[in-house]
Amino acid sequence: MLATQKQYVQWQENKDGNETLHQARWLSESNHVPPARIVLIDDKTTADEAYRLACEGTSLLWRGDFHNAKQLLQALNRRIERTNERSEQRKIKKAANQSAKSNKTAAESSELSKDIPNLFHQQRQIQAQRARILSRLLLELDANYVSQLRRAPDVSAACIAAFGELKELCVLSFRDLQGALGAAQWREKGVPIESLGLSIFPHYGVFAPTRHEYVQLLLDAPLPKIHDVAYDIGTGTGLLAIILAQRGVKQVIATDLNPRALACASENFTRQGLANVQLQQADLYPTDAPLANLIVCNPPWLPAKPSSPLEFAVYDANSAMLRGFLQGAKSHLAKQGEIWLILSDLAEHLQLRTREELLGWFADSGLKVKYRLDTKPKHGRSQDNTDPLFAARSSEVTSLWCLEAA
Repeated sequence: MLATQKQYVQWQENKDGNETLHQARWLSESNHVPPARIVLIDDKTTADEAYRLACEGTSLLWRGDFHNAKQLLQALNRRIERTNERSEQRKIKKAANQSAKSNKTAAESSELSKDIPNLFHQQRQIQAQRARILSRLLLELDANYVSQLRRAPDVSAACIAAFGELKELCVLSFRDLQGALGAAQWREKGVPIESLGLSIFPHYGVFAPTRHEYVQLLLDAPLPKIHDVAYDIGTGTGLLAIILAQRGVKQVIATDLNPRALACASENFTRQGLANVQLQQADLYPTDAPLANLIVCNPPWLPAKPSSPLEFAVYDANSAMLRGFLQGAKSHLAKQGEIWLILSDLAEHLQLRTREELLGWFADSGLKVKYRLDTKPKHGRSQDNTDPLFAARSSEVTSLWCLEAA
């Protein structure tokens, strides 16, 4: 929901020959600072002009037709892609020239250029730059998120669900509005989990389980002999807690810090008619709870710094959540209890973490591996050989690590 610290944005607008100062509440789900320079644009503004202004750091407040704003955003994205392609071609040409001058073979040059971690960070920088440019296309909405633009749809319900009620004018990026509209569709239609025969309904700002190859791992893993109490740490949409409850765990305690996740999980539990799952807002482990026979966690898989709150489900700076989870697990585990850690090895293929480090963290936490179940991801990016990180993504394995006290 909206941050408690209000921020406002100002711009000048000419009406009937008079310059007037306008002010509105600034909303940014990516925590972007309020723009310092805003110009008004409309249907007459060319995509090239808008792209130039956005690249210079100027924000663009749209005053034209709503659907034309969507087309402009697409045009800006195409220009970003062309710019990035030209930059890549220049790098390739420069590398080829350097290779020729140094009399290196193509194979040697290729080996020297294989710097996977740098490539990963470069890709993230490119994505962040793209997001900054695209986020400079802004919309103004009246109280309760009503748009006065021509052909504008009713966005009020989607925005209230995403950002909370707002009784004043606001300005936000068109991309954030698209995110709210997309989330409203996910929330209405749900994400089908075929292996369970049910759908999960994500909320805005809660990671949707569109990649759910790990579900079968949770169904295949044998439950501990005693499975009266289980924890689902960082529950998100509540999917893992639902699986545990359906498999016969008598009491499931699901935790999360994100209020949006707690509201989302609660709704999904209600849809499934689960009375044996309780929610608790907590940083990792619940308080005043019985020791668990089973602790399940699907933490963020990549040890990198999130660039916005929406990335916390993917990126875990310095593996802080993963290590915190492991360090606290043993003290919350009942005798002969088990820990099921759902983790991809993509970080290892990107050379951001080694298998030895992971095994070392297990040992340092007083844990040992009982067994491991593996599966290969089937998502589109693992099959896309045009992805610069295809070698890493195509080698990825998702595992359920079953751990117990050493």
